[in-house]
Amino acid sequence: MVSIRRAVASDAAQLGLLGAMLMRVHYAFDPQRFLAAGAQAARGYGNFLESQLEDDEAVVLVAERDARIIGYVYAGLEPMSWKELRGPAAFIYDVMVEEEAQGGGAGSALIDAAIAWARERGAARVMLWTAEQNTKAQRLFERTGFRRTMIEMTKEI
Repeated sequence: MVSIRRAVASDAAQLGLLGAMLMRVHYAFDPQRFLAAGAQAARGYGNFLESQLEDDEAVVLVAERDARIIGYVYAGLEPMSWKELRGPAAFIYDVMVEEEAQGGGAGSALIDAAIAWARERGAARVMLWTAEQNTKAQRLFERTGFRRTMIEMTKEI
């Protein structure tokens, strides 16, 4: 059974490990586009997510199984953006579930909880970005009701 709760400061080390895992996965997809997870990535990512815990416009939620954190979601509210041609929206910035726990419902539960958080704050839509090669995550996002709307393109110069 997976339970979802708000992250607290004492979760920072485990969140950092999951964040560094997220970095490694993305770097493997495209090392020119994504940051490498260096020696301090887990500590840095954990510190960053901990810094978001008191932000009223953001939320970090964790998925637990048997009192152990197996995943997290980081989401936030963003204002209208002329640059992105969109109205105010909630964004899911990160979703990460330990590899051995994937397929057990934690990812869907985290996304559902982030959407509920956004809905409670009056968001009309929730958006996210996903790596082009991350077909596993894309299937999860589609199962939870997301549709494709944009394609990011990168050119190194």
